[in-house]
Amino acid sequence: MTKLSARAETLLALHHQPAPVVLPTVWDAWSARAAVEAGFEALTIGSHPLADSLGSGDGEQMSLDEALAGIARITRAVDAPVSADMESGYDTAPAELVERVLEAGAVGVNIEDTVHSEGRLRGAQEHADYIAGIRRAADEAGVHLVINARTDVFTTDEQIPDRLAEAITRLNLLEKAGADSLYPVGVPDTATLEALLAAVSTPLNVTAHPVKGAIPDGLTLARLSELGVRRVSFGPLLQAALGAHLDEVTAAWR
Repeated sequence: MTKLSARAETLLALHHQPAPVVLPTVWDAWSARAAVEAGFEALTIGSHPLADSLGSGDGEQMSLDEALAGIARITRAVDAPVSADMESGYDTAPAELVERVLEAGAVGVNIEDTVHSEGRLRGAQEHADYIAGIRRAADEAGVHLVINARTDVFTTDEQIPDRLAEAITRLNLLEKAGADSLYPVGVPDTATLEALLAAVSTPLNVTAHPVKGAIPDGLTLARLSELGVRRVSFGPLLQAALGAHLDEVTAAWR
């Protein structure tokens, strides 16, 4: 576990530097190598682009075995810390999930509160308890697995009277559960982002488009840094941007 432990500590340290850590969201060995060669120090694997690369769909439509095989191919291809999007955990107990993620070579996980197999959002405490279980299992394994705890409060179709208040409640519980970073997906505007940042002390993750800027409001990396954001990832948007560029560069050949 020595190599994994070292990579995990490196990834964790990147969340506590003056500037936000930008983790390009990759999906295969090629994209991972390209991101490292471009100068990025660590990577995250997105479930959506990974599923796309397998001809599958997001939302745990690829199997856990398929996801882990894809993760292992990426971690073998690069000498850099890699975090992996494990969606809601594939209905897998924390100890087993942590064991298998570490076996695949990842040193971080993204865990969301949308339970895809049941079509529902986990309760706030329910999600925090699952995250706490992952933290305990990682501690027992001797690796500080970097947990990026995600909430889909802003994007769910479920009726939530006050989404900001609910998001803050969930993020605070996730902090106490041992999350290393917090990921409220789909923040609607900068004012909401500022309110979330004021309510937590754990590094916050935002999604960005590599060309159009961050969600919300197309914020630049410099502005995100000023606001106090400490982690940026691209979700499926890097893959989408490269796909759009492919259309441009091949236009003369069609």
